[in-house]
Amino acid sequence: MDQSPRRSWAEPFKIKMVEPLKMLTQEERKRALTGAGYNTFLLRSEDVYIDLLTDSGTNAMSDWQWAGMMLGDEAYAGSRNYYNLEEAVARYYGYKYLVPTHQGRGAEHLLSRILIKPGTYVPGNMYFTTTRLHQELAGGTFVDVIVDEAHDPANLNPFKGNVDLNKLETLVKKVGADKIPYLSVAATVNMAGGQPISMANLKEVRKYCRSKGIRMVLDATRAVENAYFIKVREKGYANVSLAKILREMCSYTDAATMSGKKDLLVNIGGFLALNEKDVFEEARNMVVVYEGLHTYGGLAGRDMEAMARGIVEAVSEDHMRARIGQVEYVGEKLIKAGIPIVRPIGGHAVFLDAKVFLPHLKQVSFPAQTLAAELYLESGLRSMERGIVSAGRNKETGDHYYPKLELVRLTFPRRVYTQAHCDVSVETVEAVYQRRSKIKGLKMVYEPKYLRFFQARFEPTR
Repeated sequence: MDQSPRRSWAEPFKIKMVEPLKMLTQEERKRALTGAGYNTFLLRSEDVYIDLLTDSGTNAMSDWQWAGMMLGDEAYAGSRNYYNLEEAVARYYGYKYLVPTHQGRGAEHLLSRILIKPGTYVPGNMYFTTTRLHQELAGGTFVDVIVDEAHDPANLNPFKGNVDLNKLETLVKKVGADKIPYLSVAATVNMAGGQPISMANLKEVRKYCRSKGIRMVLDATRAVENAYFIKVREKGYANVSLAKILREMCSYTDAATMSGKKDLLVNIGGFLALNEKDVFEEARNMVVVYEGLHTYGGLAGRDMEAMARGIVEAVSEDHMRARIGQVEYVGEKLIKAGIPIVRPIGGHAVFLDAKVFLPHLKQVSFPAQTLAAELYLESGLRSMERGIVSAGRNKETGDHYYPKLELVRLTFPRRVYTQAHCDVSVETVEAVYQRRSKIKGLKMVYEPKYLRFFQARFEPTR
């Protein structure tokens, strides 16, 4: 057994350009928070010190990607960058056909309009906000078929993103396979705390869906991170490359929606990838109406080139080890400090368990929204609520959905922050935890019609 001391690790890159940050005073932060209606989405970025709101479009691109930006072919039709992207998607994801979109929700919109009819049901391994909304706007009903362990923050199942086949079969027996346009499979599952799905589960679900004639659609936004978890947690994959694991994952599905703003390290961009020619033809026609011509889909040529190169960089073992390693570093320090978080630690973020963090607050007082506001007030750290506010309302009863998970997401952009920023983030959470008993909840004073977590406004309760 190797008895040598553990060596420190470092990021597999060096910093070439910096963006100055500023720290507001506590009084300035309080004014900014009040002006934002206690919603971290409504804060100005210049008023944020460490921005852990999201990893979507906030990543640092490499010199190779920036070099590709200078090679943008901005022709309206037939840009060479489109064909570079098409080739990269075919090589690393394995799908036959490509429709570029401005970002992931553009792909969700196209897919929902094409496949979902009123009165149909779309099962998935936990909802995601924009995905479910597009499904509902098309007349479908989302049905959660994720394993029960996903709703328990303390459960240590290494693959809490798995589909529960019994739940799926129950739905099929209830409504019929012809009422299910596709099964939506997320990798990893964001709302469960960045939890992965196993390859074994993908294979098993694929076999069942084929027997029933049900499509499988992969939300591939963070599929490379999921591939990393398969490599380190699932038997038989330790010596398989991330690229090969990714291809195998995709091979069990018929299509994929992609927000390139996450795994693919770009500031904007996405795509819909397909294997069915007739669905592709309809999507290629529809994208012209909603996004742009089928060879640019709402993107500049330079953005498609950056995404094509990001596909290659995303499957780098060193990159992904450092990316997830940074998240694990923060999660492990919080666990050591006794802070309640979702376990196992997820791929793109550490999720604080707001129900346990603030046990004196009822869910209707928005504990996760409250906690996110308090973290900003403490040090200028911006995070995101993932609980009752994000869950929205039941369209039939008008009441809030009350999810079992009430979480605050500390989301780490790729290749952006240093270990010192990580330590400051941990210290911020610890400081708020020390004064948690004095924290009061919030009440909602403004609620938009759709995706309320983006623009809702709150006030402290008295």
